[in-house]
Amino acid sequence: MGKRLSKIYTRTGDDGSTGLGDGSRTEKDSLRVEAIGTVDELNSVLGVLLCHKLPDAIQPALTNIQHSLFDIGGELCIPGSTIITPDRVDALEQLLDTLNANLAPLQEFILPGGSPAAAACHQARTVCRRAERRTHSLSKIETINPVSMKYLNRLSDLLFVMARHINKEAGSPDVFWKHDPPQ
Repeated sequence: MGKRLSKIYTRTGDDGSTGLGDGSRTEKDSLRVEAIGTVDELNSVLGVLLCHKLPDAIQPALTNIQHSLFDIGGELCIPGSTIITPDRVDALEQLLDTLNANLAPLQEFILPGGSPAAAACHQARTVCRRAERRTHSLSKIETINPVSMKYLNRLSDLLFVMARHINKEAGSPDVFWKHDPPQ
C-alpha cells in the first residue's frame, strides 16, 4: 500500500493543478480529473444509498461495488494502470439477471421514485451514467481500461434494476411515466 495521508492539506493544488497517483500533475478541470471526481461522487451517492434499509441481496453487493469504484478511481488516477477485470463485469451481470428475473417486464418508462431508497438508487444510476460519459470522453484522448467502461455501463443498468427491486420489496410500486400528465 502507498503512503498514508497524515496531513490533509498540502497547498500544492492552490494553483489549480492536482497530483495524480504516478506523481505527475494535471489541471483540476482536466477530463481525467472530471472522470475521477464523478466516479468518486458515484461512490458517495452509493454510501448515502447504503444508509437506507435495503433488501438483503443489495447491501453487500453495493459495498463490493464501492470497492470496485475505488479501484476504477485508482486506474484513472494512475494513467495506464489496469485493476478492473472482466470477472467484475460478469458479477454485475449475474446479479442483474438474478434481480431482474423477479420483476415484471416493463411496458413503459418509469420515473425515478417510489420508496426513498429506490429514489436514491435512481440518483446513483444517473451519476453512474455521468461517470460513464466522463470516462468515455477521456478515452477519446487517453488510454483507459475498456473493462472499466463496460463496468460503469453495466452498473448503471444494475442500479436501474436494483431501484425496481427495492420498490418491489418495499411494497412501493414503480412510478410510470404518462405522456400527457393531468394538469
